[in-house]
Amino acid sequence: MSTPEDEQDEQDEVDRIVEAWQRERGDLEVTPLHVLSRVSRLARHLDLARGSAFAQHRLEGWEFDVLSALRRAGAPYELSPGQLVKQMLVTSGTMTNRVDRLERRGLVHRKPRPGDRRGVIVGLTQEGRKVVDSAMADLLDRERELLAELPERERRQLAELLRRLLLPFEP
Repeated sequence: MSTPEDEQDEQDEVDRIVEAWQRERGDLEVTPLHVLSRVSRLARHLDLARGSAFAQHRLEGWEFDVLSALRRAGAPYELSPGQLVKQMLVTSGTMTNRVDRLERRGLVHRKPRPGDRRGVIVGLTQEGRKVVDSAMADLLDRERELLAELPERERRQLAELLRRLLLPFEP
């Protein structure tokens, strides 16, 4: 069993990258790489885990994102296209294309917005809710595996530190 001291002696790929940059460009302050290169590498691993979880449910990442936005909206699981655009940070044309594709698969439906003949509301179908709920459960299982090396206290600390880094970028 390894101890915390053993783990500090272990080198990862980022340590090797930082050492190489320090050797090659000793004039540069490369300490941000210790954090941000690890965040970047973890993001790649998370993308792979997400892709694997979604593939089991025949979903692309963007499909899950739209379906999960609708699911999180609560019953009756509906949002306007504008609300979806705001949450997904995509153009209205992109969102229209995405909703069209999800509608063809039977995962969402459109209906007229009450009181506005030109507006529509996008909602989850029963099948869409079933798919997003199953995909979310599988995603959480994979994410728990990714975090398994950290005790709960350290997970909470990491979450808070990442929140502080992310807040300046949030709208």
